[in-house]
Amino acid sequence: MATYTLVCISLTTNAQDSTETKAFSFSGSVDGYYKVDFDKTVSNSFTSFTQTHNNFSLGMASVKIEHKKGKVSAVADLGFGPRARDFSYADEGITQAIKQLYVSYAPVDWVTFTLGTWATHVGYEVLDPQLNRNYSMSYMFTNGPFSHTGLKVNLVKGKHGLMLGVSNPTDLRIPPTDQLNKKFFIAQYSLAAGGATNVYINYVGGKAPDTSKTSQIDAVVLSKLSDEFSIGFNGTYATVKKWDGFKNLGSSSWWGSAIYLNFDPTENFGLTLRSELFNDEDQLKTFSGSSIGGTIFSNTLSANFKVGGLIIIPEVRVDKASEEVLFIDKDGGFKKASTSILVAAVYSF
Repeated sequence: MATYTLVCISLTTNAQDSTETKAFSFSGSVDGYYKVDFDKTVSNSFTSFTQTHNNFSLGMASVKIEHKKGKVSAVADLGFGPRARDFSYADEGITQAIKQLYVSYAPVDWVTFTLGTWATHVGYEVLDPQLNRNYSMSYMFTNGPFSHTGLKVNLVKGKHGLMLGVSNPTDLRIPPTDQLNKKFFIAQYSLAAGGATNVYINYVGGKAPDTSKTSQIDAVVLSKLSDEFSIGFNGTYATVKKWDGFKNLGSSSWWGSAIYLNFDPTENFGLTLRSELFNDEDQLKTFSGSSIGGTIFSNTLSANFKVGGLIIIPEVRVDKASEEVLFIDKDGGFKKASTSILVAAVYSF
């Protein structure tokens, strides 16, 4: 996300004969889209933020303010609109506008402590649409964590990075009183492997609000093969031990895997193909309301036309389930596959 320094003030303290700099930065984005489902229904949309049909739809107006003074910094990242509301689904009222809100302290250049709420480290895709190549979201993003509220520490030495933290249960910024003692452990190991390749191993786990025990491990690999070609990979595996009122039962699981193939022949035009396999045979996520579990194979082809800060994203998406229990046709009967197209406009500054 591009940032512009709006204010830079130098204050001189004569008694100490020193100069102290305060810096603000301000950035943001707006987006909207038009989507058509070939079966003329909203019921075939099982991923975040684009659950519409034949409508001009708002996305999100986002404003991010950052300030740094010496070793301390703060971020207020706010969003308004349906996309922000769905991201903050566990909140009510004005709290739904908070995407991120945190303060950080770096006592030395390789250690940073952060307290507040921030977007999850898990997964390849993020909330802000200008930072994704596809406009619609993956099943892994939709069913994984969105945000964490707590305390974390980031350690960076050379090519290696380590993040460790303790947070409220996933996506809960203001937990109900009966959830105050439940905490999650979060972690990330990162490696700048060289050759324009970066690797991230992510973890989140703890006791959920329904007293089930959850654990998710996630891997992301990013690699730039040339000026025109780059590739991304995301794989995730999650287990859940449900609570029956007396004890936690045996483990159930869901998992997903996706590859992102990016082609950028010019700086103003690019193509991305996302191919994702999502497994929910234990009916924990997308298949939870169905008679049986299954898998979904989803392919999304998106173009990115860039003009200054504007990105126009035409996109075609085909989702195919292993069972006829999810997608419906024009007459209301079940079918295995669903096709949709959309055009999105995203402006960032």
